[in-house]
Amino acid sequence: MAVPSWLERLRAASKTALVQDGIRKIHYLFEDGKEMAEEYDVKTGQLVSRKWREKNTLGGSGKWQVEVGEPISPLPGALESDLIKESSSNPVFIRKDTLSSFQWRIRNLPYPKEVYSISVEKEQRCCVIRTTNKKYYKKFSIPDLDRYQLPLDAAALSFTHANNTLIITYQKPKEILAAEEQLQKELKKIKAANSGDGDCKTQ
Repeated sequence: MAVPSWLERLRAASKTALVQDGIRKIHYLFEDGKEMAEEYDVKTGQLVSRKWREKNTLGGSGKWQVEVGEPISPLPGALESDLIKESSSNPVFIRKDTLSSFQWRIRNLPYPKEVYSISVEKEQRCCVIRTTNKKYYKKFSIPDLDRYQLPLDAAALSFTHANNTLIITYQKPKEILAAEEQLQKELKKIKAANSGDGDCKTQ
């Protein structure tokens, strides 16, 4: 069974923790030089954001790539933001998980629910969103399933539409729920800097 391999990588990574404004921030540095930063809600244990950074070709730190949470907005006055500005009416695709499911929200999609179809492409290991009016098409993968080498299950996928937002939900498999529970126990053992009382209570 391949599940332990990703957990083992997380355990072997060098980790630092910081608690700030009700958010536990964990920074992982892996042996291959990759970095991962996660933020969890202290009260609920809910993952708020996850981003990755790799060394660039010159050995310096590359840009953070957001996997879960709001996209990183460019700094005010940054050259890119002056030259290329994304239309505020374009669809915005972001991932926001819950404790029991992976969840994606696509804002600025005004079409009714019956227009959308979402399928699982098992060979390509991705999900595909299509619309009957041909106005939107999107392929996306679930990196967590890839890391744990688990198959995609069409039965775990559902979606709803409200307030111009398409919400796609994929129920987490029991293997991932068990691994996340183990990881949370370990993360709570890390001594966090800046925490109010310095005492991370275990549940």
